[in-house]
Amino acid sequence: MNHPLTIYNTIKRKKEQFVPLHEPNVGIYVCGPTVYGDPHLGHARPAITFDLLFRYLKHLGYKVRYVRNITDVGHLENDADEGEDKIAKKAKLDQLEPMEVVQYYLNRYHQAMDALNVLPPSIEPHASGHIIEQIEFVKKILDAGYAYESEGSIYFDVEKYNKDHHYGKLSGRNIEELLNTTRVLDGQSEKRNSADFALWKKASPEHIMHWPSPWSEGFPGWHLECSAMGTKYLGEEFDIHGGGMDLLFPHHECEIAQSVAALGKETVKHWMHNNMITINGQKMGKSLGNFITLEQFFSGDHALLSQPFSAMTIRFFILQAHYRSTVDFSSEALVASEKGLQRLMEAYENLNKLVPSATSTVDVKGIREKCYEAMNDDLNSPIVISHLFDATRSINTVLSGAATISAEDLEELKAVFNLFLFDILGMTKTEESSSANLEVYGKAIDLLLQMRIEAKANKDWATADKIRNELTALGFEIKDTKEGFEWKLNS
Repeated sequence: MNHPLTIYNTIKRKKEQFVPLHEPNVGIYVCGPTVYGDPHLGHARPAITFDLLFRYLKHLGYKVRYVRNITDVGHLENDADEGEDKIAKKAKLDQLEPMEVVQYYLNRYHQAMDALNVLPPSIEPHASGHIIEQIEFVKKILDAGYAYESEGSIYFDVEKYNKDHHYGKLSGRNIEELLNTTRVLDGQSEKRNSADFALWKKASPEHIMHWPSPWSEGFPGWHLECSAMGTKYLGEEFDIHGGGMDLLFPHHECEIAQSVAALGKETVKHWMHNNMITINGQKMGKSLGNFITLEQFFSGDHALLSQPFSAMTIRFFILQAHYRSTVDFSSEALVASEKGLQRLMEAYENLNKLVPSATSTVDVKGIREKCYEAMNDDLNSPIVISHLFDATRSINTVLSGAATISAEDLEELKAVFNLFLFDILGMTKTEESSSANLEVYGKAIDLLLQMRIEAKANKDWATADKIRNELTALGFEIKDTKEGFEWKLNS
C-alpha cells in the first residue's frame, strides 16, 4: 500500500491533469460515527484529522469532495456478524424509533463538531439510505463467485478470495493466521469458516430494522456500507480513504476485498489512519471506565478532569500530536495545551500592538515556507505549531522593545498566523474565554467589588455608586450580603 507521505505529491501531479468540471480533483471518504451515544474524544480525533486534510487541500486550490458516512444500521454489538444492532438496542432501551435515536445523537454529534470548528463534509450519506446500492454490490460479489448464501444470509468467502488475491494486505495479516486465531462464535455455524464476514444478514423476528432483498428480509453487513457509498459518490477509484486505526482490521480490510471482488480492482489509492487516544497507555473506552464525552470535557463534569476545557483546547491538544501518533490523555496535558493555545492567541493579538520600524532585527521570512514544508510532510501539524511558537518569541521580543520589525515583516506574520493558525489548523478567533481566562475574569470583578466595599467604609459614596452603576450597566447583578457581596452576569 502507498505510504501517506506520497499523498501530497500524488495529488499535486493529479492537479496538473485535465479533470471534467463535474468531478472533484480529490475524493476523500472517511468512516463516520455509529450514532447511538454521545460524541466522545475518540470521535473528535478522526474528525479533526480529516478536517485538517480537507482544509489544506482546499487551501491548495483543489476541488475536494469529502464524504463522511453515518452508520445507522448493521453495526452489531461485537463488530462481527452476531449480536444486537447497537442502534436497535438503544431504541428498545429508550422506547424510541431507531431513527429517532439516530437523529438525536446525530444532532449532538453535529453540535460537537461545530464547537470543534470541524467543517461539514461535502456529503454525509446514511447507511440506511443506501440499502439498494448495498444490495446491488452484494449481487456483483455473488456473480464474481466470492460470496455464498447460507440460510438467507450472504457471506464473503475469504478463503476463496485469498486464493486469487491477498486478504490482509493492508494490515499485514495472512489468511492462515486468521483461520487459526479467529474466534468461532455461537450461532456462526452457517458460515463456511470463521473468517468469513456477512454481506447481508437475514433478520431474526425480533430485529427492528430490516429490508426486503432477493435472499431474505434482512439488513446489510457493517463493512458493506462504505464500499457501496464510497463508489457511489466518488467513483470506482478515488484518492483517500480514512478513519481510526481501530478500523484498519477488519473493517477496511473487508472493504478492499469487497471492492476487488465486485469491481475487479481496488477502489482506494491511499489509506490514512489516525492513531488512538489513550489514558495511561490504555485505549479510551467505556469498558475500562475511562470514557469521557465531549460534553463532559466542556463542562468539566468527570472525575478525571481537573476543570472544564474549551472546544478549541481539545482541538489544539489533538493537533499537537501527529495524527499517526498515539495521544495519551491527562488533565495536566490539556491544561498545558490550554496555556500553549492562549500564548499563541495572545501573540496574534499583540501583532496589532507592534509599531513597525524601518528595518527588522528579527528573522521571520522563512516561517511560511517552513509551515508549508511541515504540512506537505504528511500533515505534520505539531511542527507547524512549533514554527508558530518560534514566531511568538519574535513577536514578544519586539513587544518588549528588544528588537524591531519592518512593516513588511509585520504584515507577513499577520498573514502567516491567519493562514496556518486559523484557516488550516482551524482555531477560532472568537472563541469564548477559556477556563483560565474565566478565573481571571472572576477575580477582576471580585477586586472591583472589594474596592467598592472599601469605598463605602471610607464613606466615599461617589466611588462606591460608580462601581455598582457601571457594573450594572454592563449586565451584572450585584447583591450586598452580610459576608460581603454576591454577583452574577445576567444573560
